[in-house]
Amino acid sequence: MDSNATEDFYASTSETSQGRVFNVSGQDWESITAEIGDSADERVVVNMGPQHPSTHGVLRLILELEGETVTEARCGIGYLHTGIEKNMEFRTWTQGVTFCTRMDYLSPFYNEATYCLGVERLLGIEDQVPEKAQVMRVLLMELNRLSSHLVAVATGGMEIGALTVMTMGFRERELVLDLFETITGLRMNHAFIRPGGVAQDLPAGALDDIRAFVALMKKRLPEYAAMCNANPIFRGRLEEVGHLDLAGCLALGITGPALRSTGYAWDLRKAQPYSGYEDYDFDVITWDTADAYGRFRIRLDEMWESLRLVEQAADRLAKLEGAPVMVADKKIAWPSQLAIGSDGMGNSLDHIRHIMGESMEALIHHFKLVTEGFRVPPGQAYVPVESPRGELGAHVVSDGGTRPFRAHFRDPSFVNLQATSVMSEGGMLADVIVAIASIDPVMGGVDR
Repeated sequence: MDSNATEDFYASTSETSQGRVFNVSGQDWESITAEIGDSADERVVVNMGPQHPSTHGVLRLILELEGETVTEARCGIGYLHTGIEKNMEFRTWTQGVTFCTRMDYLSPFYNEATYCLGVERLLGIEDQVPEKAQVMRVLLMELNRLSSHLVAVATGGMEIGALTVMTMGFRERELVLDLFETITGLRMNHAFIRPGGVAQDLPAGALDDIRAFVALMKKRLPEYAAMCNANPIFRGRLEEVGHLDLAGCLALGITGPALRSTGYAWDLRKAQPYSGYEDYDFDVITWDTADAYGRFRIRLDEMWESLRLVEQAADRLAKLEGAPVMVADKKIAWPSQLAIGSDGMGNSLDHIRHIMGESMEALIHHFKLVTEGFRVPPGQAYVPVESPRGELGAHVVSDGGTRPFRAHFRDPSFVNLQATSVMSEGGMLADVIVAIASIDPVMGGVDR
């Protein structure tokens, strides 16, 4: 069963010290199954992925089967490796946001937030970030939690044949992405949260769009409960599948819905508040089954809590109209007092008129800040946030220069994938799909 074959490993079969390895290239299943049937060894190794639609990205699962039972499960990662962390060492502190936002591409605002919180701690400006910027960060992160959980529920449903759940999930996610486009100009990879605040203020009419979205979601979310919560087929596929108790979660460092499904109410928004979360009213959702069904129910209920937080943030933003969204220190605020043009692209005419025609100092400062960037005092910081998948943190190291000496991210998808073998071994092959879906891994974060 290992790769030390005495014959060509890529032949249809080969002899090994452990048994026989069967390699299938397609359309030759009958000959393979016939040979397996003739063999006394009933164990088969199956490569699931890295292109499999149920592996949530380019994840490879090496599964050893005895009949339909999984006797061993291992993860093969690295197929999507992007070198994001290394690339950040060759860009300014602000430009780093455009790289890390692309890691976990289903929750980009969390990638940006943890990185910027670390940079702000190194700069010593945590208490100088304007209130409006903090509220906008909370608003965007909770909208992002909604969109991410919708994808988790939708893809998890699709993989077990609940296609209506999939179409519903992506229908609602489109509404969230429309809001992102209204606020930041982009549906994903926003680079909107910047060290010192956010890139720009809310556009006119954004709060009305947000309130209309909340009202619609309050009507739509009960459909998921009606479709799945008491559905005997849905529950039969998820209950007691992918079991992982509290001791297992703590031993492996598992966080997020997988941890809270054991009944442990650990949420960084409550335990170690950031961005003013301590001033909001919301509950930490837990379940007590420690299985795939509990993780599904937690995501469903967390979407309701996110709606509560979005409503509170919108109410606060309504009272902060015209307030600044970036630190006052012009040696940090980048780009220097930037205002977007009326077409949503480039700099506004007022901004260009100021730096090009009214103030030589403004032009020089703008040029230096954009091309060279600001300096960050030597040191290191780690400020984690509660992403939709668990604890996401950026360990940011500065040597006093204008770019990160090192930026390393503790991504929850990477850590949570350790649970694959524990959740899958001893179970059925079909349940591997459900177990992986309940972790909700995103390979962009794993292979960053």
